[in-house]
Amino acid sequence: MARYIGPKSKISRKFGEPLFGSDKVLSRKNFPPGQHGQARSRKKSEYAKQLREKQKAKYTYGVLEKQFRNLFVKAQRQKGITGAILIQLLECRLDNVVYRLGMAPTRAAARQLVSHKHIIVNGEVLNIPSYIVKQGDIIGVREKDKSMIVITEALAGHNHSKYPWLEWDKNLMAGKFLHIPEREDIPENIQEQLIVELYSKA
Repeated sequence: MARYIGPKSKISRKFGEPLFGSDKVLSRKNFPPGQHGQARSRKKSEYAKQLREKQKAKYTYGVLEKQFRNLFVKAQRQKGITGAILIQLLECRLDNVVYRLGMAPTRAAARQLVSHKHIIVNGEVLNIPSYIVKQGDIIGVREKDKSMIVITEALAGHNHSKYPWLEWDKNLMAGKFLHIPEREDIPENIQEQLIVELYSKA
């Protein structure tokens, strides 16, 4: 299954944000990579700003271009604000929901848990990270995997009241997807309108 496997700290430094989770390199070098990283940056064109925002969204959610484009087309077909719907669809991906529920420390780790069949949805093992979670779905850890260190450590330091669209049951070690989140409740710093403008030129 295709995924980004390049240098993550360089990408985070490029955007000035820890897109892949906590980043020690970014905290030490909070300027873009390369020999001109600390030089005064030039004014960016509108196209450059739009492209940058699309790349940021792709890296944040761990989605490659083809998947991202397909989600955008899906968002266009739905009633409402295309940019907001796009971000909502990204939030509803199974790997992202596993991450939001605190079962994994990063989205990449969540994707791996899903791919390796450690996660169940409505009682059935589901190993498709791109699966769009629906209202009422129950997402949990497979019974024999509940003692995995990566999962227990991630859950130990997670605040389960952060996201109003999710409900966590610590006894079942599972969470319920209550509803699609409102755009204002999604904490990601993404200007989705720039992405819409970029794709509208194609």
